[in-house]
Amino acid sequence: MSLSIAIVGLPNVGKSTLFNALTKKSVPAENYPFCTIDQSVGIVPVPDERVEILNKFSNSKKKIPAVVEFVDIAGLVKGASEGEGLGNQFLANIRETDAIAEVVRIFEDKNITHVHNEIDPLKDIEIINLELIMSDFQVVSKRINTIAKDVKKGDKKAIFEERVFKKAYKILNEGKLASTLELEKEEKEVLKSLNLLTSKKIIYVLNKKSGCKDVCEIKDERYKKLMKFFKDTCSEFVIVDAGIENELKDLSVEDAKEFRKELNVFDDGTNELIKKGYLALDLITFLTTGEDETRAWTIKRNSSAPEAGMAIHTDFKEKFIRAEIINWKDLVDAGSHSNAKAKGLVRTEGKGYIIKDGDVVEFKI
Repeated sequence: MSLSIAIVGLPNVGKSTLFNALTKKSVPAENYPFCTIDQSVGIVPVPDERVEILNKFSNSKKKIPAVVEFVDIAGLVKGASEGEGLGNQFLANIRETDAIAEVVRIFEDKNITHVHNEIDPLKDIEIINLELIMSDFQVVSKRINTIAKDVKKGDKKAIFEERVFKKAYKILNEGKLASTLELEKEEKEVLKSLNLLTSKKIIYVLNKKSGCKDVCEIKDERYKKLMKFFKDTCSEFVIVDAGIENELKDLSVEDAKEFRKELNVFDDGTNELIKKGYLALDLITFLTTGEDETRAWTIKRNSSAPEAGMAIHTDFKEKFIRAEIINWKDLVDAGSHSNAKAKGLVRTEGKGYIIKDGDVVEFKI
């Protein structure tokens, strides 16, 4: 399943450094605007202890984690929706993704320029979000004009669409994200057709820097305003030190632990971002395990067993007969698959079963 998260933000906030840390792939991360002109794409494994535990449990020859795709988008600037700083191209790149990781600089460092010459995280968020809103406003306005003739003719489909688009038009015109709009299921499907930027889930990534003061450490007025924004909007955020994580990316697990001790940095914000990004895409994981491999499979939440089977092979949906299901923890606690069956922990489920996160599944076709 190919779903992606766009890494966006103003120039020089650490987007490419974060991308490098996430993907262990090298893209330019220089101290000047627009150093990332072409979007870079990286496939990132999702940290999951269940894969590690089941791999040992089954003594598998190999293990394959779930993955999520991150796309490094060049820095947006004020006026991007009007074409400033190659804005139209960059906004189009974001539109092709499924969620947004919005990187915000929270550290003070005179050696790294800020495009607005001040460190104000909430102001940066407002600038980026306004550009996304304005771009969406243009898309909605254009669509309303396009269907105007059909509306005049009394076309019921066009009339319904216009009603939905006008709701979006109003909320965007008020400077609010399209995701704040409350819609019925049918209305959501109509709005989804426009692929609006502000309908996408946004995770805010607060980038700090070791050795520099950051607003979360100082807890000044900027911090209070930022936290109030997150609370008022029920927004997800993570704090990362992209520079440190980028330095650690090529070290072994043990060396990385030692380096963290030396720097007194124990949290790994990148892992938290990957996990939250996975959830933001409304994805869950089911697992298969055996001597050959232990593997995490990615599916959309609320997928039926036959739909989930398509992650393995498209034929599984049509040829599905039944599935044997057990929770991964129950399987491990039982000590073996045969013990789990003897205890009645392995269930046989039919086509109507909705796969749960952490299910270990054996499909019968």
